[in-house]
Amino acid sequence: MNELKYPYKTKSAVLFIIFNRPAETAAVFEKIREARPPRLYIGADGPRAGRPGEDEICRQTREIASNVDWDCEVKTLFKDANVGCKLGEATAMQWFFDNEEEGIILEDDTLPSNSFFRFCDEMLDRYRHDTRVRIITGSNFQQGKKWGDASYYFSNLIHSWGWAGWRRVWNEYDMDLKQYDEKDVKKKLANVFNDQLIIDTWHDLFVRTKSGKIDTWDYQFGFSNFFNNGLCIIPNYNLITNIGFGANATNTFNEGSAFSKMTLEEIGEITHPLYILPEKEADLFTLHKEFYIVEKKRQNLRRNRFKRWVRSQIMKKK
Repeated sequence: MNELKYPYKTKSAVLFIIFNRPAETAAVFEKIREARPPRLYIGADGPRAGRPGEDEICRQTREIASNVDWDCEVKTLFKDANVGCKLGEATAMQWFFDNEEEGIILEDDTLPSNSFFRFCDEMLDRYRHDTRVRIITGSNFQQGKKWGDASYYFSNLIHSWGWAGWRRVWNEYDMDLKQYDEKDVKKKLANVFNDQLIIDTWHDLFVRTKSGKIDTWDYQFGFSNFFNNGLCIIPNYNLITNIGFGANATNTFNEGSAFSKMTLEEIGEITHPLYILPEKEADLFTLHKEFYIVEKKRQNLRRNRFKRWVRSQIMKKK
């Protein structure tokens, strides 16, 4: 057994996506500095028009992320004007994978444990040519539940809070979901999930994402994973904690979310699962939390009961 040495120094290139949160950026950057990647790409959207002082905050944030004091090749993609979450992050990732065959992606609110980098390095190497596997994540939303005896399991879901991947997968990214037709999607989602409420929720997200009503990049990546029967590697330990929940967030507003500031863990010696199959029950656990399935089913039950009561009253009057 090889002795595990900390802090671990990663051999992978890292893309660090930032915007206007200097405190969160500083915390994540310290973890990157600890791992000392040989190549660091820094992507930053520009300040928003009509937001006084944001240009200075963006400047400060960029300065923090650029304070590299180890042997490292640094590349930057700093936008002068704001292009939004979807285009800003997607173009930064495209730039990264134009230059790298594979690598690690962190955002300014995704705080990693040190062993996240070791986990990504090993998974990138092990599954480099296995086209069943499309993404590696550091996030685990199972609240302590372990799946199998190995260090990680496989999922149909992708988690993009701290992840790693390959150019071979990113090349299939479809930011506007142009290749998929709305009329086919619900039927195809039924091949992945068997809960109608989950299928309906994903279908609604597909429609709103494709129409541009949701300004994000990652739902598109998730749908690509579904429709290519892809797998995401999820560690049985939570290696990423999201420190960005709150009023100033772009998407993660609810500070009371079960996914906010989850306990950060380290992973020991990595062991591998024998079966490369998705853990469907694990995915259902996550989706029930993310989509509030139990609450929605209760609401539907109350609504249906009310409708039946109204119909019964109408029948009584006839």
